[in-house]
Amino acid sequence: MPHSQSLEASRRSVLRAAGISVALPALESVRQSASASEASPAENAKTEKRRMVCIGNMLGFYPEAFWPQQIGQAARTSGVDPKSIPMSETLAPLESYRDDLTVIAGLDHGLKGGHFAIHGFLSGLKHADAKTMPDGNISVDQFAAESIGGQTRFASLTVGSDSGIHGGCQMSWSRAGTRVPPITGPRELFEKLFVGTKQSDKQKAADRFRLKQSILDSIGGDAKSVAKTLNARDKQKLDEYFTSIREVEQRLGNRQQWIDVPKPSPPFDRPRNSNMVDDLPMLYDLIAIALQTDSTRIATLEIGGDFEARDFGFNSGYHALSHHGQREEAIKALKVIDAYQVEQFARFLDKLKSFQTDESNLLDQTTVLFGSGMGNANSHTNSNLPVVLAGGGFRHRGMLAFDQKETHRPPLTNLFLSMLHRFGLHTDAFATSTGTLTGLEIA
Repeated sequence: MPHSQSLEASRRSVLRAAGISVALPALESVRQSASASEASPAENAKTEKRRMVCIGNMLGFYPEAFWPQQIGQAARTSGVDPKSIPMSETLAPLESYRDDLTVIAGLDHGLKGGHFAIHGFLSGLKHADAKTMPDGNISVDQFAAESIGGQTRFASLTVGSDSGIHGGCQMSWSRAGTRVPPITGPRELFEKLFVGTKQSDKQKAADRFRLKQSILDSIGGDAKSVAKTLNARDKQKLDEYFTSIREVEQRLGNRQQWIDVPKPSPPFDRPRNSNMVDDLPMLYDLIAIALQTDSTRIATLEIGGDFEARDFGFNSGYHALSHHGQREEAIKALKVIDAYQVEQFARFLDKLKSFQTDESNLLDQTTVLFGSGMGNANSHTNSNLPVVLAGGGFRHRGMLAFDQKETHRPPLTNLFLSMLHRFGLHTDAFATSTGTLTGLEIA
């Protein structure tokens, strides 16, 4: 292997071994093929604290019970008052929050692939298609998290299962196209938020930061040594590479500054892990407290994997029930499971609203997305995704429906762009978006 190619390969290997995600540019001068990652740092909103929570379900909801009966008519005609439409059987627990949320029908990402497409719920893209996009398949939560910097101890919290369909939760994706591994239970989340770090662990963490910084310094020196041999196009790519190095350095600094900062006092004793069904209320409580203490301003929770129907007393598994084949007993079981998830979501909204802030309450400051990348698990379709948007200071209207037969209906990523704008990031686009979502206004 020529020396220049060997140098490129060795740098890539060192970065990966150090646990640092830096995309090297493809330099024609050294004839090395690599994928470039263009830096697109998000605008930082420092004037007010805005928060975002995204909750996803791997298997969706039984559509006939999820969607309000008149919502289809509302999409086709303008004569239906959306606030007059009764909540559906599944969404009934949200009735008292009608003024704080909007049920949004008729939107999706235009993806196909059944279970394989659910992982694009927050990104709008399948992982396999990420290379065609300038920002890859970064998810909306991680896009927002890039702007947080060192303002909070955790740029984001990703909660979910590490088991189940395709190896566990895959809802949050980095710009580099890697899954953000989930925190897998209430005990682990509690420890992350409240358990102090021992002095010996602090020293180990400081040593890791120094090692990574040393590696970055070495990589930068190697890159500068070959810069003189590059043509103009490759020099531009190398500049982009240096930009990504500086971003990694900034992230290391942001994390390092929290080593000696005490964590908040725990509000209760350390919980035990049970199962995803029984643990769901505690996970929601811990996420709410993480927002309240400003430990983070961004969180995701994916329900799946070890969320088991058998923990409700049903003989069949959750995945099997989702493929109900119109069997009445399976549909009844699904309705019970769906209702429980919505009940816990409603309880989470209640918790956020109960936390008063200087301006109003935590729900008004937190944009909460609830839904799934699966439209109908029984038919493996990813169209007309179930979506509820709550809080965030939007002027909620109870229902917002788009006609699925309309050729020019917006993609779901338009909603994500609206969410990012509300978070304070006035980016021009996100993934496949064509603009902000029509009909969704800020209060």
